[in-house]
Amino acid sequence: MNINDYKGVLVYIEQRFNEIQNVSLELLGKGRKIADELGVEVVAAIIGKNIDKHGKLLVAYGADKVLLLDDDGLEFYTTEPYTQAMVQAVKATMPEIVLFGATSIGRDLAPRVSARLATGLTADCTSLEISEDRMLLMTRPAFGGNIMATIISPDHRPQMSTVRPGVMTKLERDDSRQGEIVHFSVEIVKNKQFVEVLSFEKETEEKQDIQEATVLISGGRGVGSSENFTLLYDLADSLNGLVSASRAAVDSGWMDHDRQVGQTGKTVRPNVYFALGISGAIQHVAGMEEAELIIAVNKDKGAKIFEVADLGVVGDVHKVLPFVIEEIKRINETKKIQS
Repeated sequence: MNINDYKGVLVYIEQRFNEIQNVSLELLGKGRKIADELGVEVVAAIIGKNIDKHGKLLVAYGADKVLLLDDDGLEFYTTEPYTQAMVQAVKATMPEIVLFGATSIGRDLAPRVSARLATGLTADCTSLEISEDRMLLMTRPAFGGNIMATIISPDHRPQMSTVRPGVMTKLERDDSRQGEIVHFSVEIVKNKQFVEVLSFEKETEEKQDIQEATVLISGGRGVGSSENFTLLYDLADSLNGLVSASRAAVDSGWMDHDRQVGQTGKTVRPNVYFALGISGAIQHVAGMEEAELIIAVNKDKGAKIFEVADLGVVGDVHKVLPFVIEEIKRINETKKIQS
């Protein structure tokens, strides 16, 4: 392998029910910045059926070239067909860097692609940078999140990583951007790993995603119990926000894992983040420190959370919140009367 033959950045664009996932646009933005630094192109590879409509959108979000891997057998995600398609796309373009979102699909697909390409994969990255010698510095939490490890792949190409949703920032959409849109023909071979989807039923219950919330009310061990989270829900209702939690609260069974913020949960970037009864462990802070405004309430004046908070209140959550909720409701009522 001559690693100098590999050039460019390839981003896997994940779609579900023919809707592009936000993490893919975030990665496209990061891929654009990396490519500009390296002086190379960004290629977006999207797999599915009837996906032509996404070509111009992906160019608008930073792609120089879009590969449309369109086939009737690729309408829904299944491991083997998508692996074959992605491997063919990588071999055809020979990128030096390949990026996947660390979603359920990305975590299933990326390892299989890397294995067939005989290259490495760094999973669940929270930071991607370029070194002076053009290598990708892939940083991820290690040893339970107690340290951050930076990993490199000096001898193999492409350099591959999966990146958590919410970690990167997508670019502003620019419909004036020009790019090449290519229909990439794939050959899918049935083998013993091949699974055929006979039918697909979409879950009707819509779950609210904390990564999409503009206001998050997050509770930690200091809230005390699942019953005490009622106060947090009252505050969330008054601010049209969502309730989330630290790992300690989730481990205690007070909140579902899909509401967990932190290195072992989700990375969030709300406009306003309330950290209530949260000590501020590095694992939690890594998942919310990019919020626009951080408001913390904790009885311990030495709590680490105050180091990242824009506004800190030293006090008991159960005594402070009722006053806050009452005041916000009063403000909301005043606005209704004035309107």
